Amino acid sequence: MPAKIQGTAGPRIGEGGRAAVAILDHMTSGDDLLYIGGYTPGTGGSGPGLTAARRRPDGTLEAVAETAVPGPSFLAAHPALPVLYAVLEEEQGAVASFVTGSGRPEPSARVPSGGSHPCHLAVDPTGAWLAVANYGDGTLALRPLDAAGGFAGEALLFPHHGHGPDSGRQAGPHAHQAVFGPDGVLYVSDLGTDEIRRYTLAGRPAPHPDGPVPMAPGSGPRHLAWHGGRWYVAGELDGTVAVYDDRWRCLGRVPASGAAGPNQVSHIEISADGRFAYVGNRGPDTVSVLELGGGAGPGVTRVAEVGCGGRWPRHFARAGGYMYVACERSGVVTVLEMRDGIPVPAGEACQVGSPTCVLPRPV
Repeated sequence: MPAKIQGTAGPRIGEGGRAAVAILDHMTSGDDLLYIGGYTPGTGGSGPGLTAARRRPDGTLEAVAETAVPGPSFLAAHPALPVLYAVLEEEQGAVASFVTGSGRPEPSARVPSGGSHPCHLAVDPTGAWLAVANYGDGTLALRPLDAAGGFAGEALLFPHHGHGPDSGRQAGPHAHQAVFGPDGVLYVSDLGTDEIRRYTLAGRPAPHPDGPVPMAPGSGPRHLAWHGGRWYVAGELDGTVAVYDDRWRCLGRVPASGAAGPNQVSHIEISADGRFAYVGNRGPDTVSVLELGGGAGPGVTRVAEVGCGGRWPRHFARAGGYMYVACERSGVVTVLEMRDGIPVPAGEACQVGSPTCVLPRPV
């Protein structure tokens, strides 16, 4: 369907007390930092907003700055500039930008997200577009960025329609993640309609002429990752990882966890060397390690499953030989040391209320 247009009006964060920065310790531009987002009291959580944490030599974290913004549940970095973006997950959703040249996030600007309850955002590799997945109403927003990483022009809005078999979770579309693919196509997982939506970016962005890719009914695709000519799709509702080739033909699916009971799969990432996929399991409260192979079938073997050290691992990221897991219901970011590609519990957790995203500061 044609894109709707949304204007750029929006006050700068910091005007009228919209955000405050608390510096907890000395910071310099050379600090090795992680940014942690999460839910705040006004958005169903207990977090302070956006937290900057320094990585110590032993991999543990020390919170060094906090920025009070409502519900920054997911974060993304500009590919070339010291600019950070956050969704503000409210009914009338917004997106905020921060300048991070000093290390701490300095509030810059705020604009509407183009829908309700935004839960994910991503910047394309050229730094030209910011894609925002609005979970509440399923709308994808594509906002142009200027040469300084600021919001520019008008946002293109792509609403969606449909539902899935789970009436409690799939009564309507729920865009959950936006991924800029290696083929110049933007992919959006829709948990509510069991689809991977596709958008072409050459010229004016538009829905892909071949339409969305259907997933297994009731699987609830949440996050996806690409490697070696294959897509790996984490199904939140059926607890599986589905594998597709580069033409989106399903090669098979495997359970993400070996534990009994329900599993709401959260995040999936591929290791830098392409050997493993890491999957967060909410319910079992583990991180699974899937060895990636080739040949016929999915080519995926679970070789390890490690306790994450907290409850409800919503997201994780790797930096400096460690994995950092945002355990939403425990109010901690836990530390796992990577040993030959396998995460192993190590070090004291960092206390942060309702963490939902961990983003290493780009080097």
